[in-house]
Amino acid sequence: MTSPKIASLSWGQMKVQGSTVTYKDCKVWPGGSRAWDWRETGTEHSPGVQPADVKEVAEKGVQALVIGRGMSEALKVPASTVEYLEKQSIDVWVLQTEQAVKEYNSLVAQGVRVGGVFHSTC
Repeated sequence: MTSPKIASLSWGQMKVQGSTVTYKDCKVWPGGSRAWDWRETGTEHSPGVQPADVKEVAEKGVQALVIGRGMSEALKVPASTVEYLEKQSIDVWVLQTEQAVKEYNSLVAQGVRVGGVFHSTC
């Protein structure tokens, strides 16, 4: 099962191949995607993306996970989240969202089992 490409990104809107939904923030993994609702884990811009935010994607058997910090990189990613993924032998990229989407799509094109969590505004 391959990871779906991010078909488009603009401020506050993301489209994922294979989904009819337009996401504001989303999680993607081999074979699927869904909206990323920060309220599920109490996420805020600071301290940012917690291990609980990436756990679902990590458990989908990904080799790599790309985190998009927002268009202006307002979303923080603490070391604990990166360490959580690295302990599971998952390669991690933490990038501004436009760069994160480019990296994610590049990894998809290379056949990597990649997941992502993306914030499409600030």
